[in-house]
Amino acid sequence: MSLYEHVYLARQDASAQQVEELTAHLKSVVEGLGGSIAKTEYWGVKSLSYRLRKNRKAHFTLMNINAPAAAINEIERLERLNEDVLRYLTIRVEELEEGPSAMMRRAERDRDRDERRGDRFDRGDRGDRFGDRGDRGDRGDRGDRGDRGDRPRDRDRRPREGSEETEAATEE
Repeated sequence: MSLYEHVYLARQDASAQQVEELTAHLKSVVEGLGGSIAKTEYWGVKSLSYRLRKNRKAHFTLMNINAPAAAINEIERLERLNEDVLRYLTIRVEELEEGPSAMMRRAERDRDRDERRGDRFDRGDRGDRFGDRGDRGDRGDRGDRGDRGDRPRDRDRRPREGSEETEAATEE
């Protein structure tokens, strides 16, 4: 039997419970064909780089599989038929990764960083998160700014070729 890492993306409209049920169904198929699932990881709903079948986000799930090729062919066939599965990828590996995957380690690292930093937007002197800047105060009505006069950049500017100003200058 060979070792595989299998990742599939499910539609964002599917609930986490539906994704878990799909994972359990795929696991039972692999076990029914003589294989085993070493590890499954649900990575959560993540943004996609580009739209897939009108979806901007998807549920990501990883499965480490020890199974014959026939089992992999069968779960890929089932995923092609399932309308909730947007994409899947199976890679044959020399050995399965022990412990959490890189995606799970990243999530833990981000969570630890957020705990150390605290809630950035909880400070009273910074205003709220959505643009109300408390440090700027009320800027009030600025009224009419009046005529700015002839600014240097307008006086020193040469007219563009093909403009009315250029044509008028060449006719004179």
